[in-house]
This record gives sequence, C-alpha cells and structure tokens, in this order.
Amino acid sequence: MPVVNPNFSVLSEDFAADPYRYFAQLREQAPVHYEPAIDSYFLSRYEDAKRVLTDHEAFTTETLQVRAEPVMRGPVLAQMTGAEHTAKRKIVVRGFTGQALRNQIRAIHANAAELMGPFLAQGRVDLVNDFGKPLAVHVTLDVLGLDRQDWQQVAAWHSGVAEFITSMTLTPERRRHCMDCAEQLEAYLLPVIEQRRHQPGDDLISKLCTAEFDGIAMSDRDVTALIINVLAASTEPADKTLALLFKHLIDHPEQMAQVRRDPDLLAAAIAETLRFTPPVQLIPRQAGKNSVFAGVTVPAGATVFCMIGAANRDPEAFAAPDAFDIHRPDLGTARSFTAAAQHLAFGTGLHQCVGAAFARAEIETVAAMLLPQLDQVRYSPGFRYRETGLYTRGPVSLSLDFTPVH
Repeated sequence: MPVVNPNFSVLSEDFAADPYRYFAQLREQAPVHYEPAIDSYFLSRYEDAKRVLTDHEAFTTETLQVRAEPVMRGPVLAQMTGAEHTAKRKIVVRGFTGQALRNQIRAIHANAAELMGPFLAQGRVDLVNDFGKPLAVHVTLDVLGLDRQDWQQVAAWHSGVAEFITSMTLTPERRRHCMDCAEQLEAYLLPVIEQRRHQPGDDLISKLCTAEFDGIAMSDRDVTALIINVLAASTEPADKTLALLFKHLIDHPEQMAQVRRDPDLLAAAIAETLRFTPPVQLIPRQAGKNSVFAGVTVPAGATVFCMIGAANRDPEAFAAPDAFDIHRPDLGTARSFTAAAQHLAFGTGLHQCVGAAFARAEIETVAAMLLPQLDQVRYSPGFRYRETGLYTRGPVSLSLDFTPVH
C-alpha cells in the first residue's frame, strides 16, 4: 500500500490510474487533504462527505457558478435554493416520473434492442463504445424530444461541456474548445425552444417551455441551462454504471449466476455497483464559513470536494467495504435510488441527483434485457481493462464475448 506523503496529489497520474488504492490511506491519515495547485480540500470519510452534502447553509453550491454555469449557459438546478429550487426541480422531476417514465422505459427498450441487434449475431460487443455511450445519448434525446439523427453532434458538444465541468485544470485551448461546444449547443437548442413554446409536445423541453414558476414562464436561458443540465446528468453516469455492473458480475460469477436466476436481485446489483464504483467520484461545494473536519479547519470560501468513491468504501459506513456483495445487509436496496440512500453515488439531501429514478429505470431495463441475450458473457481474448476519470470515472471500453442466443 502506498503511503500518503506530503508529495502525494490527487491530481497525479498515479492517483488517476487507480484512486481506490489510496482511499483507505487518505481516510485514515489525511481525511482532509489539501491540493495547493487548485486551492481545494478533499474529504474522504463518509460522515464528513455526508455532512457537507446535507448542510446546505454551511456548504453552498456557489462553486458551480464557475464550474458549471459558463457551459450550461445559465444557472443549474443545484445552484438554486428555496422556492425556486423546489418549483424548478418539480418540473424536471415530473418529466421523469409516472406516465412520462413509463413511456421512456418503452423507448429505452426499443433503443437498446435496435443498438444491440447487429452485435447479437456476432457474439461480441464493446459495452461502452458500441452500446452504452450511444444508448445514453439516444435515450436522453428521446426524453428531450430532440432528433436522434443529430446524436453524434450533440454527443460531441456534450463531451466539451462535461470536460469543462469535470476538469480540475483546463489549458486555455481546452477551455476555449469547451466554451465553443457550449455555445454551439445553445445555438442548436434555441430554435427548438422557440418552436416548443408555440407547439408543445409531450417531451421534456415542451414541459420546461410551458411550465410556470410564480406565474412567470422560464426564460430561454433558464430552459437552455436545464436542458444541458439534464443532458449532462443523464448521459454521464448511465453508460458507466451499465459497463461497471457487467464488469463486477463477470468478476463475481457466483453473483452473476444468482442475478440470472433471480431477476429481483438486479436492483441490488445496480445499487452495489453504485456504492462500490460510483461513476461520479467528486461532488464540489463551497464552505460558507470556517468548518472543522478531523481537527483541520477548512476556511470560509474554500472549495471542498467530497470523495464519493472513498466515502462509499468507509468501514464506518459499510462492513467489508472493499468487497462487491449484492447481498450486503447495509446496502438498503429499496431506498438506494432515493435521497435516503446509504451510498452517496447520487449525492444526498436537497441536491440529490434529479435523475436518480430515471437512471435506475434505464439501467435496470437495459440490464434485464441484456442478461438473457449475453449468455456465458466473458471478457474478449486479449482485452485489458482500464478506467479513466477523476471527477466522473468509468471503463474506457469493455469488450465482451458471449454465446449468441437465437
């Protein structure tokens, strides 16, 4: 085990290669880790992360003005508080619940079947690049009511937006590239917003365009920011979670066999995947006042990053935390996709991920469809597994062989 020393940095290539190797050491020896290069504090203990995410008075989402607003082209949900937050969050949540969600599940199923079709006969698929990434974008475009023909262009713009939000340090060139992507995405969305205001349909953009908050319709800027917010939130984690779920089940064949026999265990397998390898690894907040953690004072105004991957493996919160176990008694599957979740993969409290129920439906629908189709699924010969990402993290690819089911 490497020892956390003064030269240690979460911005280093060593850490990026395998953060999980360092989490126990951080929690035990440096639960409040300071990174001078970006003037930020990293918290790795479960109770500290939970405290930051639930105490909205002391830890604000101000940092998103710098981290997200420029590319979202307006304020995002997590920046809002009070009545505005409640009302706008409700509008977005309504777009992902009830009848809307039932229609979306049908669309997810159709999308997944169409994308997987060509690979079923071949007996080989890259679950990330051939399937997961395009699926996540297709599904989100369907929800928003955007043309699926444009998915590659939208995905390219979105990746610039995501890079801006999730990068710790951006060169001026990359920053310009990300801003370009955001501006082009905004230019693409404005005529759509205009059209939906006059001819609303059943899609989420129409709902945002026709919804009122305090009797006032949302401005184009508000609607654009929420669309980009939804685009980032629903594409970023979904493809990663699906690939990670399959990886863990392949690595634990006895648990794979149990999930195949008893589909009711699938929800637990997804929840445990989110705990064990959360796709969103860092959640930023800004300290509103001086706050003490593990004897270290974090000054007012400082940026604080909750290390979700480390918190989700804290032995104070989970027994045998470094084991993947879909039967763990402390998982709480039933509430695993709500603000009462034990794991912190969706954040927690007021700004808990707005798309959590949708993400669950999407991953559960797709995994339930794929498991019977990918019989005897295994890594392709010569495949080497690799993950990337500091802020959001997932497999670069996942090349799988399987026996085609006819």
